Amino acid sequence: MGLAAIATRRRAAEAALVLLLGCGGSLLAAPRCAAEGAGLVLETKIPLGQVSGRIDHLAVDLEHQRLFVAELGNDAVGVIDLRGRQVLRTLSGLNDPQGVGYVPASDTLYVANAGDGSVRLFEGPELAPAGRIALDEDADNVRVDEAADRVYVGYGNGALAVIDAAKRVQVADIRLDAHPEGFQLDPKSARIFVNLPDARQIAVVDRHIEKQIVGWQVPGVRGNFPMALDPAGRRIVLAFRRPARLVALAAVDGSVIANVESCGDADDVFLDAKRQRIYLSCGEGFIDVFAVSDGYARIARLPTPSGARTSLFVPALDRFYLAVRASMSEPAAIWVYRPTP
Repeated sequence: MGLAAIATRRRAAEAALVLLLGCGGSLLAAPRCAAEGAGLVLETKIPLGQVSGRIDHLAVDLEHQRLFVAELGNDAVGVIDLRGRQVLRTLSGLNDPQGVGYVPASDTLYVANAGDGSVRLFEGPELAPAGRIALDEDADNVRVDEAADRVYVGYGNGALAVIDAAKRVQVADIRLDAHPEGFQLDPKSARIFVNLPDARQIAVVDRHIEKQIVGWQVPGVRGNFPMALDPAGRRIVLAFRRPARLVALAAVDGSVIANVESCGDADDVFLDAKRQRIYLSCGEGFIDVFAVSDGYARIARLPTPSGARTSLFVPALDRFYLAVRASMSEPAAIWVYRPTP
């Protein structure tokens, strides 16, 4: 048996043990508990073709049912037809694409390139090249504010670029203390919450004055990369890598509401508001599922291929998409999960 197969079996055994312990340690109760508490069920796999190396962020076009996949290792973005569950086309010639964001009003895809700091634009059904916005190095995460017609891009040693989506020009620069990783726009206020792992803080930005107003810290943890918002509960949900913890903060003042153990090498986290769950994808080789209403208790740990840490939950489609990079045991693919009731 190869090392990859041994590692896969080990992760599956660990996941089964977690479920068993969650059922009170009873072998008779374990099958029923696993079925009820799985949280996500693998529905299908969409092959990506000849894609090698790291896969980064994902974005969705709901109207045309397209999923955009930042194939960083291939200097390309894959375009997936979610209805037909196949690759439509590949946008090549990019430079370490990391972040992707889609603006429905103009049918435009924004791609942030770490290699040259550019944001490339692609427009319309054919995704024709539609411009280039030059930033500094390491252009990364992209967020779209549809109401304000703005696109935000994290980049460089510490900044958020503000782009006017109608004019397609950068109109402001919000300075930060370190390179921004995961960040979210609060729909209930003018705030942006930004993970700054190198500064060991969560920056709070005021969109009106385009300036950081405060920085919060969580003692005893480092490496805060992914972030999700719970607007109804007025909470920020973060995943830290050192040690691996899921932390929930009050959005009003940054006070800690929950701090629980999680899978390692986390890169994406999402709230399923309908079911009051958190989905966390980790490069360690797991998806963790937490119950918000039960104090962020973990209800499932699903084994995945090692390195599959990038994901996207789309509430409108009620599906969770996991990007799986090519390996000796698995081809590059998007794994599609359906949430359980």
